[in-house]
Amino acid sequence: MLIGIDLGTTNSLAACFREGRAEMIPNRLGGFLTPSVVSVDPEGNVYVGQTAKEWGLTHPLETASVFKRSMGTGREYRLGSKTFLPEELSSLVLRSLKEDAEVYLGEPVTEAIISVPAYFNDMQRKATKRAGELAGLTVSRIINEPTAAALAYGMAERGKDARYLVFDLGGGTFDVSILELYGSVMEVHAIAGDNFLGGEDFTELLMELYLRKAAVAPESLDLRTRGQIRKAAEACKCAFSEKATVTMTCEPDGKPVSMDLSLAEYEAACGPLLERLRRPIERSLRDARVSLSDIDEIVLVGGATRLPVVRRFVAKLFRRIPNALLDPDQAVALGAALQCGMKARNREIRETVLTDVCPFTLGTEVVMYNGSFDEPGHYLPIIERNTVIPVSRTHTVYTASDNQTRVNVKILQGESRLADNNLLLGELSLPVPPGPKGKESVDITYTYDVNALLEVEVLVSSTGARRKVIIQNEQNRLTDQEAEARLEALQYLKQSPRQEEANRLQLLRGERLYEETTALDRERIDRAITDFEAVLRRQDRTEIERARKTLTKLLDEIEFGANG
Repeated sequence: MLIGIDLGTTNSLAACFREGRAEMIPNRLGGFLTPSVVSVDPEGNVYVGQTAKEWGLTHPLETASVFKRSMGTGREYRLGSKTFLPEELSSLVLRSLKEDAEVYLGEPVTEAIISVPAYFNDMQRKATKRAGELAGLTVSRIINEPTAAALAYGMAERGKDARYLVFDLGGGTFDVSILELYGSVMEVHAIAGDNFLGGEDFTELLMELYLRKAAVAPESLDLRTRGQIRKAAEACKCAFSEKATVTMTCEPDGKPVSMDLSLAEYEAACGPLLERLRRPIERSLRDARVSLSDIDEIVLVGGATRLPVVRRFVAKLFRRIPNALLDPDQAVALGAALQCGMKARNREIRETVLTDVCPFTLGTEVVMYNGSFDEPGHYLPIIERNTVIPVSRTHTVYTASDNQTRVNVKILQGESRLADNNLLLGELSLPVPPGPKGKESVDITYTYDVNALLEVEVLVSSTGARRKVIIQNEQNRLTDQEAEARLEALQYLKQSPRQEEANRLQLLRGERLYEETTALDRERIDRAITDFEAVLRRQDRTEIERARKTLTKLLDEIEFGANG
């Protein structure tokens, strides 16, 4: 079975295509959003999703989140006694989604189409593919999130030619894509973005605003207190959708401190973040060679587009109301599921040709004459950013010095005119016959496919010597033995059984609320947890369901009752 997955910074989702439509897949707790959070307790048990998020509120050193931003970097996260790479943490989230899908669909899930931010570079895309493989999935395609969202909005089904701008602001990344539909072809003209800008930053800003008004120094907070303030900031940020003023109550110094925060002052503080949103929009329009008036429709995607400050910014910038008919959290996953249907050539889907673009310029390092002398370290673009893929380009270079015996080709990705400022993907080296400078010519061919796989071929014209390599992200790449060992270690991690997840979540929540409350509430929580644990020991599923609902109702009343 093939499923579509939106592997998000804050939340992840899965969907499938069956019976002629894209369908969301619920997780083990009955919701569609699985928080992209992983925790490891002292006994070595691994928690994923909402349970991990709950555990992280009281055990921040044993919990990792927002690791998508570090994909492809080789950064390590230490959770308890275990160490994980970002793609390994992502693989645990993917494995959880895979298990939930198998239970829901009643059959094994072996293959997936996974979405990534359009502005993910080569290393980040390879790391995402590796995460899928570590989760036991064959990743048949990596699809850009805005392209998936365009499919979900049914642009290809509308039957009329038009230009669209997809504004995709998720929890941790921002993408803007300009697409055009003509006939049965959906073509991406330009993409731009910021991989370190998302809803998390708007939450962080609200935290800073609260701490500034409360005259609390951020560096004085321990991780646990910081996590509790972040949780309160997230709730207040969401409350701005319905209220012009919110009250944020936290305990930065062990005592409750309440602050009223207005939407007006929050929006004013968001100015720098909104300016960061503006720049990729302008760049994408420039690259696509279109103006705002040429765009027929603006589409909002990503959970952070629910924020009033973001919606107002988009409406003001484009001078029109954007399209937000679909749930912004689900659009990408539904689009990935539609891509599954297209891959299977399902009859219910209109045959559509999808074209995507290369997000970054690909090139190599060369020596250039600056008018006085030959200067090394310059960047030679071979495939320009926003070139439609798949694509193949050849550029001929010449030996740079007398009696040169080898040519070294650095494979680079980026936009800087200086080679050292761009991302090094790999290198190739070939012998050339010695001779005068400029005598020997070398053809460098870059081929970039729809899965963001880059193939580089170097040919020495005079000798016919040739070397080819498919870039596999050699930096931070594991050896076959290391990869096998990692896979085996991940497979044998102790993960909480699906059927116990809801029970475990409420127990962890109860323990946290016990620590956060006092007096009468503590007594009620202690008694309720003790009663629930007694029911669990009796192992009667019907009785457990009933008891869990009772405990959940009590915890909801204590945690949310005061705020309605």
